[in-house]
Amino acid sequence: MTAGYEFYRDNDRLDLPEPADFPELYEGVLWRRVCAYLLDLVFIGVIAIGVWLLFAVLWLLSFGLLGPLLWLLFSLIPLAYHTLLLSGPRSATFGMRCFDLELRTLSGERPSFAQALVTTVLFYVSVAMTGSLVLLATLFNRRRRTLHDFLTGTVMVRRLPMP
Repeated sequence: MTAGYEFYRDNDRLDLPEPADFPELYEGVLWRRVCAYLLDLVFIGVIAIGVWLLFAVLWLLSFGLLGPLLWLLFSLIPLAYHTLLLSGPRSATFGMRCFDLELRTLSGERPSFAQALVTTVLFYVSVAMTGSLVLLATLFNRRRRTLHDFLTGTVMVRRLPMP
C-alpha cells in the first residue's frame, strides 16, 4: 500500500483516501503520468535495441527461419515491459518510479498480473484509437483516472515518502 497513509475501512472494504482528505496523493498526477510515459518510451527503445541485436544474430544463425517468430516476440516488448513492472512489487514502470507514481487498485493494493495485463492492453488500444484524447477523462474526475483505469479498477497515485 502507499506508504504513510491509512486506508479507510467502509463496510469491511478498504479504499484509497479521498483527494479532499489527502490531496498530495493526487497532485500533479496528470503531468507526471505523461512525462513518465515519455521516459518509458526511452527505456523501451533501449531494451528494443538490445533485443533487436540479439534477434539479428539469431535470425542470421537460423538463415531467416526464425524471422516471423522473432518479429512477434519483438512486438511484445512494450506489453511485457508495462505488465511485468506494473504487477511487480513496486507497481510502477521505471518512468513512473522516476516521477514518484505507482498504480494501485481502488482498495490500495498492487495490481495482479492479470489486472496489469488488461490495463496495459486497454492503454495501448485506447491510445491507438484516440491519441492523447485518452487523458481527457482525467479532467472530469477527482482521482485523475483515465478510461483504462476505470475499466480495470485502478488509480495512479503519487508515491510519497513515509512521514
